[in-house]
This record gives sequence, C-alpha cells and structure tokens, in this order.
Amino acid sequence: MKTSKPEQVVLLDGGLKPIGVADKASVHTGETPLHLAFSCHISDARGHVLVTRRALSKQAWPGVWTNSACGHPGPGERLEDAVRRRVRYELGLELEDLKLVLPQFRYRAVDASGIVENEFCPVFTALAAGAPDPRPDEVAEYRWVNPSDLRTAVAAAPWAFSPWLVLQLPQLD
Repeated sequence: MKTSKPEQVVLLDGGLKPIGVADKASVHTGETPLHLAFSCHISDARGHVLVTRRALSKQAWPGVWTNSACGHPGPGERLEDAVRRRVRYELGLELEDLKLVLPQFRYRAVDASGIVENEFCPVFTALAAGAPDPRPDEVAEYRWVNPSDLRTAVAAAPWAFSPWLVLQLPQLD
C-alpha cells in the first residue's frame, strides 16, 4: 500500500536562506520557525477579488476571512508552481496572468489559540480561469468582492480577517 508523504515546509534563516525542511503538521506551534510561504489574490474578469473564509477545521485562524489562497512551496518547488498547485487543490481553479507583486512580504502573527505564523510570504495576483469549486476542508465559504469594499471592511473590522490579509492589502494599492 502506498502512503502519502507528509507535506513539508522550507525552513529559513534570518537572511531568508533555506536551512532545512520540516513537516507542515509539526511546524505551526507557539514557537513556529521562520519558513517559506506564499499568498495569492485572485481576481475575475469584472475586477472583483476572491476572498475566502478559512474552514473551521483549520489549525490556525479557523473561520477567518482571508485572501484567495495561501500555502507553502515544497522543497525544491518553484513558487509559481506551488501557487498553481495550491489554488487548484483548495479552490479547483486554474490561473491566468500569475504575477509576483510583493516579493519581500514577511510577517509574524499569533492567533487566539497561541499558534504562531512566522513566514516569508511572497504575494501574487492572478486572474481566475473559471469558477471556484472549493474543498470544504479548506474553505468554509467564498465571495467575489469589489476591492474598495474589501478595503473598507478590513479597515472597519480587521479582527475578522487574517493578519496577513490586513498587512498585505495596503501594500497592494
């Protein structure tokens, strides 16, 4: 019987150089080491942006609204390939016009349960090639929203959104 290998993340030193790998399931704790991730903001042909609400079963920030998709590249995986893989997995979407827009984004945040996110997290934008068909274990719900409405909502209630979205949004303008 074939067993699947646990998903791994790339660990980084303070200079953002890879120093090893760790199983994703064991890395997100109260002492999360710096590791490589990515975020993607997906738009449709009308210029609306896709926001997703994290599934309630997620380990960190369950039920919180966030950007379209985020994840971690595997060891040796190109960021662009990881974005496409993760968006396909989480949202059932193919992407067009994938662009790296915030190559140096980095953040550290602690959720209500004490889980730390400590990520060097380049940010991408893309266009959706189709309609989302999200996995319920990843995405509780989703909405296509006007970008100015999203900025207004995040400014009014930042606690309802992921900290990485709150930090990324002003930099995307």
